[in-house]
Amino acid sequence: MDLYAHVRIIVGVVISLGLTHLLRGSAYLIQHPKKEQIYWVHLGWVVFMFLYVLHFWWWEFWLRELKDWNFTIYLFTISYAVLIYMMCSVLYPDALADYTGYEDYFYSRRRWFFGLLIVIFALDLEDTFLKGRQYYLHLGFEYPIRAAVYILGCALAIKTRNRRYHEVFVVASVAYQLSYIFRLYGREFL
Repeated sequence: MDLYAHVRIIVGVVISLGLTHLLRGSAYLIQHPKKEQIYWVHLGWVVFMFLYVLHFWWWEFWLRELKDWNFTIYLFTISYAVLIYMMCSVLYPDALADYTGYEDYFYSRRRWFFGLLIVIFALDLEDTFLKGRQYYLHLGFEYPIRAAVYILGCALAIKTRNRRYHEVFVVASVAYQLSYIFRLYGREFL
């Protein structure tokens, strides 16, 4: 077994735990729709993270091109996957007993969620550099702008409880994430 296959298995396990957390939390809402007060902005971020997890899993396939693996790159890759898991975990707590519903929970944990998202977008830049100059260049000028806009948007989301801002931010984020994935990999769908 080559080293990348070993890393891919560990990353796959951690990422699948995050995906499982999102799916389990969403299934619970379907099974018990009246038990907890649902908040559509929270669900929007669940959709965003679902897309992000799937995109990350596909994107990490490019690591097969990396020939010189070392413990630092291994640790970085696993840490990135762990951060994604943590974000999925923050979206669905084990219990909402201390909150009036998902809206109350979302705003009380927004600093954690958006703080982790800032770290992820910063690490995403580093992750892309690991895949090589050619890979970075093929993403075009939009890629670093995307990271900067998300980092700024998340910093504002940490500071404000303004519902209108959070509504616009989540809708724009989900729409953009879908657009970005289909533009980046669209030819693969045909």
